[in-house]
Amino acid sequence: MEKRYINPYVGGVVLGVVLFLSFFLTGGGLGASGAINRVQVGIVDLVASFHVDTNIYLAKMGGGTLNAFDSASIWMLLGTFLGGLISGFFNKRLKIETRKGEGISNKTRWIMAFIGGAIMGFGARFAKGCTSGQGLSGGAVMAVGSWVFMFSLFAAGYLFAYLFRKFWRV
Repeated sequence: MEKRYINPYVGGVVLGVVLFLSFFLTGGGLGASGAINRVQVGIVDLVASFHVDTNIYLAKMGGGTLNAFDSASIWMLLGTFLGGLISGFFNKRLKIETRKGEGISNKTRWIMAFIGGAIMGFGARFAKGCTSGQGLSGGAVMAVGSWVFMFSLFAAGYLFAYLFRKFWRV
């Protein structure tokens, strides 16, 4: 039997403490897109180091003698993945499933998830931060751009939830 989720107020306080410790210990906040970008640069560097070395954007993270994997964000990304895995195991939620409404097939759900993920990934690089980085870290330091991003994200989320609601009807 699945265990209940953590109380949202307790979860919020724990997240706030983790965010504070992230700033205090690493000098930077929480976020995943930067770490995922570093992983991509590290992989490209393994197979096409010339490309990384000659691209100004990529070279800042892994060009020359720089190691793209030498970043606290990589450890945070790994910790997030392992923490979720361990939590799912101990709370009996670790299972392979496709969550969707009854009105669509698994294939359609996966295609829509891939398209949405690609759009969010592009948007994260364009906005110079993912929802975690912008909303949590940027919001915590009162960055105006992060607040505008989050209000826009929620507005777009409500709009698209309405437009795509048929995919989630149960």
